[in-house]
Amino acid sequence: MNNNKSRYLAGLALGLLANAAQAEYWTVDEQVKNFNDVSAHILRGDLPAAESKLNSISQNIDPSDVRIGQYRRELANIYLQRGQQQLASGNTAAAAATLTQGEQHLVAASPALKAQYQSSLDAATAESRLAAAEAEAKAKAALARQEAERARQQQLAEAKAAAERQARAQQQVQPVVVPAPVAEPAVAAAPRARLIDPAATSSSVPMPMLDANDRDSLRDLLDQVAADVVAFDCAVRLEVREAKDYPFVAALLSARIKKLDPGFSPQFSPVLKPDQEPRLVLSPQSNG
Repeated sequence: MNNNKSRYLAGLALGLLANAAQAEYWTVDEQVKNFNDVSAHILRGDLPAAESKLNSISQNIDPSDVRIGQYRRELANIYLQRGQQQLASGNTAAAAATLTQGEQHLVAASPALKAQYQSSLDAATAESRLAAAEAEAKAKAALARQEAERARQQQLAEAKAAAERQARAQQQVQPVVVPAPVAEPAVAAAPRARLIDPAATSSSVPMPMLDANDRDSLRDLLDQVAADVVAFDCAVRLEVREAKDYPFVAALLSARIKKLDPGFSPQFSPVLKPDQEPRLVLSPQSNG
């Protein structure tokens, strides 16, 4: 009787262990499938779906699972690339929104990636403020032109009324025909260089304000650089101390070039020189 009972208990224990092993197998298999779904969403470029799936997985898995951090770093990198592309094209509002969306995945990111995010966000914020200030200035200028035009029309009306009163007083019968002035052909003025020697093969433009983190002076300098780049079709070599400085300066300069000439395609090339003061080297293409 005791032997039968022992065999029964042993069989029951084996059955429970087998069920537990089978449950663990299916749990692991389901996790692999879920992570594969995240990869598939990323490959298709459907980042919101990838984020939603990853958040769902995070609620049902060990927080220390390295795969969670791996996918978050991947998402952070993709959002950074999209934001930098939008920033370079001058779409600062979209760039700021994209980078803000990607910030939630920076928990598992490296310090270098976090620094790139901050640099790009600073550039997007600076350009947004600049765009807002320029829009306000344009609105004020338009209002001033409207006021000036109204004043001019009023003066013209008063002058016309005075002329009519004088004509009636003198009882002039024959109208005076005034020939229309002959318009002289407009002569296009030659472009004026701001910072470069247009006859030289290349010209160097120092950027000490990049080392000093003087953003206002850097923006003023890049306004003049952009004018020379467009006017003389210059290729630009960006010589900076750190890799993170290149996308920041390139984004600011590209945005200014696009405002001057939306159809212009700038030619940028980065050069890392840690021991040299940052500078730009402009080479007019017409000089070979």
